[in-house]
Amino acid sequence: MTQIAPALVPLLVTLPLLGAAIALIAGRHRKTQVVVSVVTLSAVTVIAAILLYVVDTGDQPIAVSVGGWPIPFGIVLYVDRLAALLVVVSSIVLLAVLLFSVGQGAADGDDDTPVSIFHPSYLILGAGIFNAFIAGDLFNLYVGFEILLVASYVLITLGSTESRIRTGVVYIVVSLVSSILFLAAIAMIYGALGTVNMVQISERMGELPQETQLILHLMLLLAFSIKAAVFPLSFWLPDSYPTAPAPVTAVFAGLLTKVGVYAIIRTETELFLDNDVNQLLMWVALATMIVGVLGAVAQAELKRILSFTLVSHIGYMIFGLAIATPAAIGATIYYMVHHIVVQTTLFLAVGLVERRAGSTSILRVKGLMRAAPVIAVLYFIPAINLGGLPPFSGFIGKFALFDAAAQVGTPIMMVLMVGGILTSLLTLYALMRAWNLSFWREDEDSAETEARISYLGSAPAAGIETERRVIPKIMTAATTGMVAITVALTIFAGPLYDVCTRIGEALLQPVSLTQLEDDAAGTEKAP
Repeated sequence: MTQIAPALVPLLVTLPLLGAAIALIAGRHRKTQVVVSVVTLSAVTVIAAILLYVVDTGDQPIAVSVGGWPIPFGIVLYVDRLAALLVVVSSIVLLAVLLFSVGQGAADGDDDTPVSIFHPSYLILGAGIFNAFIAGDLFNLYVGFEILLVASYVLITLGSTESRIRTGVVYIVVSLVSSILFLAAIAMIYGALGTVNMVQISERMGELPQETQLILHLMLLLAFSIKAAVFPLSFWLPDSYPTAPAPVTAVFAGLLTKVGVYAIIRTETELFLDNDVNQLLMWVALATMIVGVLGAVAQAELKRILSFTLVSHIGYMIFGLAIATPAAIGATIYYMVHHIVVQTTLFLAVGLVERRAGSTSILRVKGLMRAAPVIAVLYFIPAINLGGLPPFSGFIGKFALFDAAAQVGTPIMMVLMVGGILTSLLTLYALMRAWNLSFWREDEDSAETEARISYLGSAPAAGIETERRVIPKIMTAATTGMVAITVALTIFAGPLYDVCTRIGEALLQPVSLTQLEDDAAGTEKAP
């Protein structure tokens, strides 16, 4: 298996692109598109799992120079534990959301997700995400971002409604600003160091004056923070995601911001390990947590509540990265995996609520516990998980982050811990208030309840109504499967956390160009 692993790496990107081409050709044959998409993402999941097993048990990353060009001149695809783990999780999430969308498309036709466009765009989105995770140089990382940007713009505007076009324009403008900053930073780095290979950049970065390093550092951090929706650069997200179709919103919330977080983790631990902006990151993390969760508390629409909690929980990941210890980095990776799965699951559950109740406003939806008990459970489990109740993975991830911060023990760490605990409590409050109003509230007690929550009447989308629609079994099954995965993150927290700990230790040990060449050649690492 070790011998064939390098040949599998390019398939992570080429298979989705090939699948997208076939799906586009088969545009008038819905079943063919579905089969192609499901088979493609299933194959990627299997390949990624094999690569994760190989790199974890062999304790040696896999580097592949595309086209046979010598490193660092060619395009290098680099798969270590972090890249392999995120590709596994991403492919599973993409597959589950795809099944959800298949059920929606079968029930609604082409109203919300025109399948002739949806499937090719969805697979191209997956190719961009996978390419970003395994990119070994900055320009290939940029290419991955642009691939998923093009696909995401198509997906976010599906249906061509006025609100989707408007938010799509905002999304594309913000993303283009981020891309321009990223591309400008790449050009400056290449001009200063003569390379875009991340390993070679890390070796040469020390040759530059500190002021130049800081400028390059902040440019990349700014570009990636926009994509990750880090405060105050998160203004675009709460208005952009809720307008898209339910499966699109779910995959965007679960994955796209995490690609930005991944890029921050890579650059902070590889390129700028000796150029410290951790104090800045700590205050940014605190602001992201608090402002995001306060926004969630003020919302009356389920998708907007989840969008603001998405922003706030990005702060936990920046918090762990800013601590900059192996334990903290490992906890950050675990929390990142947890958040990808749980956030996606919650958006899928809200998609079921929308179809059953004809609204996602907590002022209008009521009585779903009696009318749809299965949906109540599918929302409740990931909600308390995201809120951090023990023994779920949200609690495990937060506890690990707080423990790493306590080991450092500085005053700012104590402030961040208090902020993290407050954010967790307010997250639980916002999600449980939504659950109480939407599921427990009955018609006969609505007058008293309406008086208590009248302050939410002026919140955005508080009065939104949609058409009630039948819920196909495959949509419920896909959401149930995702809920099962959120529970599995708790049941198998030990082995998963061990992998994340090894990732944290490895990320803080810089890889040399010689080691990269040895990995590409399939030889043992140089001492």
